[in-house]
Amino acid sequence: MFFFLLTIFIRVFIPLLFPVQLYRHIKHVFVCDILTFLLFFVFQVALAGGQEDGGHEGCVPGFQVKHYQVAFTGPFLKGQSLLQVEFDDCEGNEDVTFEVSDPGFYVDGDLNLVPQRDVQYSGPLLFIHGLSAHADDMAQVDITGGPVPLHHTLRDILGLGQKQPYRSKRSLLVPPMSVTENQRPPFPRIIGRVISTEKPGNHIFRLTGPGADQDPKGLFTIDIDTGDVSVSRSLDREAIDSYQLEVSTTDFSGYLVEEPAMLLIYVIDQNDNRPIFKETRYTGEVLEGSPTGTTVMTMTAFDADDPATDNAALRYNIVRQSPDKPSPNMFYIDPESGDIVTVISPKLLDRETLPTTTYELEIVAKDMAGSEVGLTGTATATITITDKNDHDPEFTHPLFEAYVYEGSTGVVVNLTVDDRDDPATGAWRAIFSIIKGDPTQSFEIQTNPDDNEGMLSVVKPLDYEGTAFHTLLIKVENEDPLVPEVGYGPSSTATVHVTVLDINEGPNIPVGSFVASLNATDPDILQTQSIRYAILRDPAGWLSVNPVRGTVNTSASLDRESHYVHDNKYTAVFIATDNGNPPATGTGTLIIYLEDYNDNAPYVVPSVARVCEDAHDINVAIVGGRDKDLPPNGAPFKIELGKQPGLDNTWKVTRVNSTHSQIMLLHSLKKANYQLPLLITDSGVPPLSNNTEVKVQVCVCKKNKMHCSSAHSHSTSLLVLLGTLLLTLFCKYIIFCLN
Repeated sequence: MFFFLLTIFIRVFIPLLFPVQLYRHIKHVFVCDILTFLLFFVFQVALAGGQEDGGHEGCVPGFQVKHYQVAFTGPFLKGQSLLQVEFDDCEGNEDVTFEVSDPGFYVDGDLNLVPQRDVQYSGPLLFIHGLSAHADDMAQVDITGGPVPLHHTLRDILGLGQKQPYRSKRSLLVPPMSVTENQRPPFPRIIGRVISTEKPGNHIFRLTGPGADQDPKGLFTIDIDTGDVSVSRSLDREAIDSYQLEVSTTDFSGYLVEEPAMLLIYVIDQNDNRPIFKETRYTGEVLEGSPTGTTVMTMTAFDADDPATDNAALRYNIVRQSPDKPSPNMFYIDPESGDIVTVISPKLLDRETLPTTTYELEIVAKDMAGSEVGLTGTATATITITDKNDHDPEFTHPLFEAYVYEGSTGVVVNLTVDDRDDPATGAWRAIFSIIKGDPTQSFEIQTNPDDNEGMLSVVKPLDYEGTAFHTLLIKVENEDPLVPEVGYGPSSTATVHVTVLDINEGPNIPVGSFVASLNATDPDILQTQSIRYAILRDPAGWLSVNPVRGTVNTSASLDRESHYVHDNKYTAVFIATDNGNPPATGTGTLIIYLEDYNDNAPYVVPSVARVCEDAHDINVAIVGGRDKDLPPNGAPFKIELGKQPGLDNTWKVTRVNSTHSQIMLLHSLKKANYQLPLLITDSGVPPLSNNTEVKVQVCVCKKNKMHCSSAHSHSTSLLVLLGTLLLTLFCKYIIFCLN
């Protein structure tokens, strides 16, 4: 149908929008693109729709129409369909049942409202209750168009002929009545009387409404002769606290004698519900040093009894405080509002001197305004004494000493501090700064978040020959400002002496340095001849030779790790040539021994590692270190996580031996590829470090097989292929139609 309508649109309406020549020109150019876009849009919508869960979208379970009307034009005949209701439980209407407020009617399998028997009269309202496992709803039916007595007439029931003339209506005296809840048998119990102005014996009483002939049915009855109203079973005020019914009288033919009057029945409360706290445990906080009377928290309970009586009048009390030091009455609760406030003095409310930072209170709520006969409910309040920055950080030593090799970088000393404030808060966390002695900014200090120590590091290599001794003045502060009455003292500063150690700076000689002097002799001593020197073989091109003097110098930097060096030896061959006729030559070999020094940074292998997605102790990947230098400038290696924040929450690197470490996943991750930054450091003096990344593949592991992430999704590729094929076939079909 979609293709048919779309073809009609293209063949009929598009030519109307463009001149004939222009239409013929553009139809083959643009139609395919337009239709491709339209089909792609429909394809995407259909695909998205196909991925949604099943069910009736937008369906609201229950009666789709909740209000109906039926005109009364005469007796309703048995089996006559009066109307059809609209009910849908959105799941196929299986096992739906219907209940009609008037038992003379029912709803059949086709949802028709049908009389069970011939109905001469009906009340003005019918209610239909529909119920299934997926819906529970009510609909109303208005009966209009004729007199509607409350019940079938006695003459109709006995078949005695025509109904009696309509009688005038009079008033009833209906006083309000009350019933105490939770009454015990026997039942029924008379709770009051309705008084009629008619003579006894000429009428009967009728009681209608919720609690009588409507749900909850049968709670109340009325004596048809005397008007005595009775309750038939125990009531629960917390379920229904009052009932509104109607009382009327009719003659024996069923016609009204006295018109309906409202009867109100009130359920009197009993104290049958305990106070209940919403939670069993509550938490609150108060800042140390807070003034007496500071509100900490509020505890409130609920009582289902009548709020207008003492049955729900609650009073609160603290019955236990743990611990009870320094005072068993550190807190007070307002008996009516439930507000918990401090009683202890601000000086004693000192987090650093209290035996604990948390106190537990047992709170009791009692109804009956707290009297002895009241019912109780209990909950626990946990109060934490929170910290304020009322203690300055202090260095544990006024002087720290550090030693560092020239040319090296990294941490040289840890600066320890004490702070009595709450750990892991801004009042405890330390911030270090160098206030004197670092004009070249060769040092920096970072705070270790675990122990709050300052890690003094060399960030620019120091030179022993330049300055062998540095004196730094360090200051420590908190992240949070101190309270006004507390200031930083002399212990918040310290001195650091840094001594630079001299090292042998290795054979990294500059280009042009002298290496050796060649000396060739000629056995033809009777002839005066000159000798010239030249390079016969210099594999790396590192050397040069003076052709006359025979001095050998470097022409490039020498590298022990070059593949031209074997067993730390570099071999070059030189040739000496005299000026005889013919000239004679001789060769000589120069062997240069190269000492190792730490000029190569280590690196991590392999570059790809795999772990299973479920974190556990045996789920590790092994990586190792490599270094082109010789011991002791290589292993042992230190492999650790990079400096990116938050890595240690997911990954952990631990040492296995001097060359290898293991990578462990701390919590489960979804299957994917992750770039994990690592820092590897060798053991040279000074040590060299290298920042690198290892691709860690987090895989699904089942039955000793690892299923790891791939770059593409086969299902996506197949979907695109099918879509492209469908677009092509559709486009050819439309072009055919246009032609």
